[in-house]
Amino acid sequence: MNIFFYILIFIIGTLFGSFYTLAVYRIPKRQDITHTHSYCPNCNHKLGFLDLIPIVSYIALKGKCRYCKQKIRPRYLIFEVLSGLLFVALAFFMKLNFETLTISKAIEYFIMVLYLTFIMLMLGIDKENRKIDKLVSIYGIVISIMYIIYLCIIGQASIYRYGIYLIFYIIVLILDTITLKKFAKNSYLTGILLTIITMAIFTQEYITYNTILFTLVASLFYILLYKLQHIKRRGEKSEKQIANNISIGFFLGTFNVIMLLMVLYTNNFKY
Repeated sequence: MNIFFYILIFIIGTLFGSFYTLAVYRIPKRQDITHTHSYCPNCNHKLGFLDLIPIVSYIALKGKCRYCKQKIRPRYLIFEVLSGLLFVALAFFMKLNFETLTISKAIEYFIMVLYLTFIMLMLGIDKENRKIDKLVSIYGIVISIMYIIYLCIIGQASIYRYGIYLIFYIIVLILDTITLKKFAKNSYLTGILLTIITMAIFTQEYITYNTILFTLVASLFYILLYKLQHIKRRGEKSEKQIANNISIGFFLGTFNVIMLLMVLYTNNFKY
């Protein structure tokens, strides 16, 4: 019986994955992500129902648009598959199935889905554009406030602990406003800081600390690997120039999800 439950969760996950790919493409362009019909970014032809079935459509069409035959980027398939697997892993490690399904567990799962949506959008946009989009950051702040309200009312958590995180939000946003007025540019660092605060609220300090640690290690490894690959080339970029090309948000999101699943697997995560 539970196999059907996880199949259903996988299908739901792939639907979310399909939405993530759409949002990652449209949000940086400030295009509507809810009402505008899906279309091919190459020929702008509106896609039909048979073109939008997660995973199945990509395989059936052999990775090409039905109308202009332009190749569809593999990231669409990858996002859908990974999202489906991620949703299943999350449900499995939270011990969620037909037998254990309760209102409280369903709410906890829904909360984590909201958080994973933030992570997937953040890392997807950062991977494609090296940018922490402000709309995604705002979404993260909104769901964080909702989560804190839930914890304080239903979970009877201490408001003081989460009040500190809200103060951090305010400080970072104020500093960002000052930076924008002075330099008139979007701050990548601000987006990273807001992301880390959101991670700390949802996945707690232990996971967040390790996420930052692994991100630093991965970034240093990336710089080292780049230097080794281009050591014989002239006009080699400096470490600072290379560092400015690293999608830190992508690393943060990836390691945060991995750490979260590992802690859930060991049953050491508490809401």
